[in-house]
Amino acid sequence: MKNYSKLILGTLLSAFLFSCSSTNLLTLSVTEPAPIYIPAEGKSVGIINRSLPNKQNEAFDVIDKILSVEGKDLDKDGANESVLGLQNELTKNNGFTSVKMIEDANLKSIGLGVFPAPIQWENVEKIAQKNQVDYLFELSFYDTDTKVDYKTATVEKANVVGIKIPVIEHQVNIATMIKNGWRIYDVKNREIVDEIASNNVVNSSGRGINPVTAAEAVMGRKQNVLKTSNRLGSDYALKTLPYKIRVSRDYYVKGTPNFEIGKRRAQTGNWDGAAELWAKEVNNPDPTIAGRACYNMAITNEINGNLEVAVDWASKSYSDYGDKLALRYLNILKSRIAKKQQLLAENK
Repeated sequence: MKNYSKLILGTLLSAFLFSCSSTNLLTLSVTEPAPIYIPAEGKSVGIINRSLPNKQNEAFDVIDKILSVEGKDLDKDGANESVLGLQNELTKNNGFTSVKMIEDANLKSIGLGVFPAPIQWENVEKIAQKNQVDYLFELSFYDTDTKVDYKTATVEKANVVGIKIPVIEHQVNIATMIKNGWRIYDVKNREIVDEIASNNVVNSSGRGINPVTAAEAVMGRKQNVLKTSNRLGSDYALKTLPYKIRVSRDYYVKGTPNFEIGKRRAQTGNWDGAAELWAKEVNNPDPTIAGRACYNMAITNEINGNLEVAVDWASKSYSDYGDKLALRYLNILKSRIAKKQQLLAENK
C-alpha cells in the first residue's frame, strides 16, 4: 500500500512539474553540409578498384584466405560490389557530368587490409587526363576475415508422436568482417580530399540436428557479404551530399494569456498565428515576459527560414532582457548560418 501511495504521489508530482514547465519542445528538419565537400557542378568522376593485392603479397593473401575460411573469389566479388554501389549512388547526383569505372589503371594494393601508398600525382594526372575526369575515387583496399564458431548443445525436440526428447543440436555462427578503405583525389588541386577506413561485420547463423543442416548458414553468407559491400560503397558516395537531420528547440508557453493561446496555435502548426500573439509581448514592461517573447520570435523566424532575423531576435532576448536560453540558442543559429553559407558554396 505504501509503495502504491508513493507511485501515485510521484505521478502527481511529475504531472505538476510538467504542467508548470515554462517551455515546450518542437522538432524541425535542417539541412547539414556534406561530410565530404566536392564541388560537383560540371565535374566528372573516375573510380579505381585498387583492392587486388600485388604479386609480392599474394602468398600472404592466400594464407590469409585459408586461415579465414574464405569463400572462392569473395574478396574480388565483394570489392566489385563496393565500387558498383559507389558508382550507382554517385550517378544519382546530378551535379556530376559523368561517373565512370577506370579499368586499365593497373594499380594494385599491398593486401592484408591496409592502405597502400597514395598514387603519385604524376600518375594521377595521367589517369585523369586519359579518362577526362576531375576527381578519382579509389577503393584502396578490401579484405574479409571470417571466424567460424561451431558448438553442440543438448536441446529438447518433439518426436513423431509429440514427445519431447533430448537431442544433440549442432550450432554454427559465421562472422565475416569486411575491411575496406577509400580515398578521393582532387586532380586539379593535387589534394587528397578524403581518406577513410571502416570495419563491418556480417553474421550468419545456422543450427540443426546434424552438421550439414547447421552449415547451411554458409549458403547465404556470400550473398549477405556482397549486399553489405554494395551498401558500403553507396554510403560512402552519400557522404558527398548534404543531408537532413531532425533537431529540437524549446519555446516559451508560459507568461501571459497570449503565450497560452500561442502554444495551442503552435501545436496545430499555426506558427505565424502564434507569432502574432508573441509579437504583442515583445515590449511588455516585465523583462522576463519581453525576453521570452523575443526568444519565441526568433524560433518562428528559424522555422520560416529567416535565420538572420532569428539571430536579431535572439540577440535582443539575451542582450536586452538577459534570457539565458536565448544565448545558447544564438550560438546554434550562428552555427546554422555558417553551415548555410557552406551549403551555398557547395551548390555553386
